[in-house]
Amino acid sequence: MRFREARPGDWAVIWPLVRQVAATGETYTLPRNLGEDDARAIWMVDPPGRTVVAVEEDGTVIASAKLGHNQRGPGAHVANASFMVAPGHAGRGVGRALGEHVLDLARADGYLAMQFNAVVETNTRAVALWRSLGFEIIATVPEGFEHPVHGYVGLHIMYRTL
Repeated sequence: MRFREARPGDWAVIWPLVRQVAATGETYTLPRNLGEDDARAIWMVDPPGRTVVAVEEDGTVIASAKLGHNQRGPGAHVANASFMVAPGHAGRGVGRALGEHVLDLARADGYLAMQFNAVVETNTRAVALWRSLGFEIIATVPEGFEHPVHGYVGLHIMYRTL
């Protein structure tokens, strides 16, 4: 697996992944009926942000992440990122490798920390991954997410310095 900046042509592979994740309504605060134009605007960020992909040796895109400022102005030194791994590749270390790569990019871009604003507490694999990569839960918004199976559950705010 290798990583590279996303190209416009990668959207054809990223879009079905974003659409599927949004439609399940279990891990992202995205509308379940998210349209393609809105999804592209959310995921394919403009510089200085970055959208990256993880690709297999044959060039198949298996995951994507976006990186940018968590806030503007005086808060722009804290990064924010989002990650999606193709379902057939979950549990194989792709998310960990992509997370490590994005943390390295954030450091290289001069960020001092990274914050995730909405990690769904029932997404235990993601919570465990981010904790293992040095993130701490600094707050939980009680019942901040309406999960399609579990009802209202908490949204963790996770943070780590770089």
